[in-house]
Amino acid sequence: MFRRYRGLLSTLLLLILFGAGMAGAILSTGWVEAGAGVARLGPGKLALLLALTCGHFAVRAARWHILARAAGLPTGLRQNLRHFFGGFAMTATPGRLGELVRLRWIGRETGWSLERAAPIAFADRAVELAGMVLPIAVAVSFSNLGTGAVWPLLLITAILIWISCRPKLMTRMVETAWRILGRGGRSFVRLRRMTRGMASFTGPGVLLPTTAISVLGWCLEGLAFYLLLSWLGTPIPLSAAIAIFLTAVLSGALSGLPGGLGGTEAACVGLLLLQGVPAETAILATLVIRVTTLWFTVLVGLCVFPLSEMRSRRAAA
Repeated sequence: MFRRYRGLLSTLLLLILFGAGMAGAILSTGWVEAGAGVARLGPGKLALLLALTCGHFAVRAARWHILARAAGLPTGLRQNLRHFFGGFAMTATPGRLGELVRLRWIGRETGWSLERAAPIAFADRAVELAGMVLPIAVAVSFSNLGTGAVWPLLLITAILIWISCRPKLMTRMVETAWRILGRGGRSFVRLRRMTRGMASFTGPGVLLPTTAISVLGWCLEGLAFYLLLSWLGTPIPLSAAIAIFLTAVLSGALSGLPGGLGGTEAACVGLLLLQGVPAETAILATLVIRVTTLWFTVLVGLCVFPLSEMRSRRAAA
């Protein structure tokens, strides 16, 4: 019983730890200032932040559906949406690997093997990274955040994306590793099938629209961060707000930590402080944007997860 739901229990535990940590940070800078900042927001502005996050949801869901269709997955729009949103429940897992639960649902409902369905998830992750790197590069160019720490991060991510878009190269890397290690033959065969399956997503008809809508989605969240800082009385240029938020999220994602917890918050607060934002405002802005993005995402996933699990089990029965 515990093993079955340990992913969800870990997510809830992370939520508790996240809240405790941020509460301690706010306590160190002053509850009065934090309370005044939240009061300035009000329900209407918080609703707008959540609406922008929902816009990002819609963009990401459309991307998943496009990739599923490109792979030839025999599922409809409603089925793909259920899989996609249900996977949000596992966003706050190490490296977001918990989101691969979508592949289990696909396997139960369509009979597709893991190696046949996995390229959809890998392509989705690669395009998501591309959708982050492009606006970061543009935003950094128009802001004063061109620090030595940002560009190496972008370079590493760009290399990963470049490799992901070359199935033949990934296949050769797998085959080379296979020859060097000389064992694990069955696992390497499956991995080679996965890398070959990436070829379905590298054509311009799939790669360009999915990357474009990924950029749009992340810019919506960058806009939400810009508006939030303005409402808290510390406006910064839009380019700087986008660069700070996306760089923080990217650094947290590459860290492999569950939901980027710790790394994302530290990077976000640190970059805001470099922009002259007061510490109490930087911490509050980070808390609010993470609640209205990451944890709102997890909440949506927790609502859809039971339905996805139930439908997939029923199909497999």
